[in-house]
Amino acid sequence: MSKKSSVAVIGLGAMGLPIAINLAQAGYSTQAWNRSVAPRSTATSKGVEVLDALSGLSADIFLITLPDLPQLESVLEAGLSKALKPGNLLIIMSTVSPTKIVSFAQRMKEVGVKVLDCPMSGGELGAKNGSLSLMIGGTNEIFEWAKPILEVLGKTIVLMGPIGTGQLTKAVNQLVVSINLVAIGEAVTLARRAGLDTEKVLDIFSGGLANSAALELRRPKILSGNFEAGGKSKFLVKDLAFAMEAANSTHTELPISKIVAQLYADLIASGDGDLDHSAIIKEIERLNI
Repeated sequence: MSKKSSVAVIGLGAMGLPIAINLAQAGYSTQAWNRSVAPRSTATSKGVEVLDALSGLSADIFLITLPDLPQLESVLEAGLSKALKPGNLLIIMSTVSPTKIVSFAQRMKEVGVKVLDCPMSGGELGAKNGSLSLMIGGTNEIFEWAKPILEVLGKTIVLMGPIGTGQLTKAVNQLVVSINLVAIGEAVTLARRAGLDTEKVLDIFSGGLANSAALELRRPKILSGNFEAGGKSKFLVKDLAFAMEAANSTHTELPISKIVAQLYADLIASGDGDLDHSAIIKEIERLNI
């Protein structure tokens, strides 16, 4: 049996923390780094070695769970570049620009570091349960190297093509997620204003064609009005911008997506960007005051 690769997780946020814990509990030698102190003790208690200095990290594979490429560039400058060695692999689990990741991967290739484009879907619950959907861009050789680790983290793992195709797939995925949440928000708002019992309405949705993973996972938030973030709306707006970028470059009209993207932009402008994606119902309610 071949020796397991050592891993390091950069970013212990809502997704990175459960990812690091799952890898450690699966028997991988797991290091981690996070800018803020809060999640470090939780990671340490679950078998993750948390380091204070990025330059002190030592692993075969580095998983990046930061919001975007600018944050990755920042940690590279802060010491991660010193930790990376020729032959190491960077798995970019962030959602980033499909075009910019291509040039980033080329830059890493010049210093001998491999890159796998690997955005994720499934939210915090999917990260905790190891049931994420992972859409991969990269070579088959690198994908096969990373696959045992990815199988700890996700249930749906698909190699889409070369670098950039994973991010493009995530952008398309986010169109479906955002449109679904807006549709649910509009339906619930109408049901409430018409005097229907929201919980019974959602029971009907769940038992029929209107059901979806978005509804299943976000139903408690919609019913309670507690929109503490599983996935922050301001990050979804960023993802939708990448989808619009791809639409423009392929001359593709996305009429509904444009409206949805504007609704989420309005939600952020209203000061709710740190709330969960499902908080879009708040913006729809504001339109009906």
